[in-house]
Amino acid sequence: MASFILPDWPAPPGVRALATTRCGGVSRAPWHGFNLAEHVGDEPRAVAANRALLRRELPAEPVWLAQVHGAGCVDAALTASGAQADASFARRRGVVCAVLTADCLPVLLCDDRATVVGVAHAGWRGLAAGVIEATVAAMDEPGMRLMAWLGPAIGPQAFEVGSEVREAFIAGDPRAASAFIPVAGGKWLCDIYQIARQRLDALGIHHATGADCCTASDGERFFSYRRDRVSGRMASLIWLE
Repeated sequence: MASFILPDWPAPPGVRALATTRCGGVSRAPWHGFNLAEHVGDEPRAVAANRALLRRELPAEPVWLAQVHGAGCVDAALTASGAQADASFARRRGVVCAVLTADCLPVLLCDDRATVVGVAHAGWRGLAAGVIEATVAAMDEPGMRLMAWLGPAIGPQAFEVGSEVREAFIAGDPRAASAFIPVAGGKWLCDIYQIARQRLDALGIHHATGADCCTASDGERFFSYRRDRVSGRMASLIWLE
């Protein structure tokens, strides 16, 4: 049986969201569990069966994206699955926005009147490229009317990066320096949750809650590409009822 995380945030009635874990499903090792990605080498029949299990929880088939670690955002109501983008939004009820992750940060967004929802795939490249900003712009609501939930991602004690990653973020916002801690070998531990909150705050979105998970350190519940290299993917989904 599949296991889901329901966001703990004050979304208004009419907004529904969930994040999957690796628990449940029919995929075999090394993707064992509830893998929802077609591009990671898992058996197509297993992925289809897992997606069918997920579909039972949803009003429609999710609009799956071909994610490229960029900042593109599309209207899910006008987009077929397979479109190249890293974020989507929807104003039409019953349209399910979705991203797949296995360490990257999924960011769910909605407004306080339940008129628009969005989701962004915010790995470090997409985060630095402005995927959150692009999603908020596409949603076309002032930041003060929006709220965010940060889903399961690699935690600040596990995400070791090089100086080029730190420099890319600081070039965009000097405040990002506070999200990096130096470690041996000229490397840095990076807190992408903190950087995402900084980006949201700069957009006027001051209400951002998080799953407070670490995909890399919790192998029982989460897939992690950094930990396993050959890995399944989890989904974060949001829609309007």
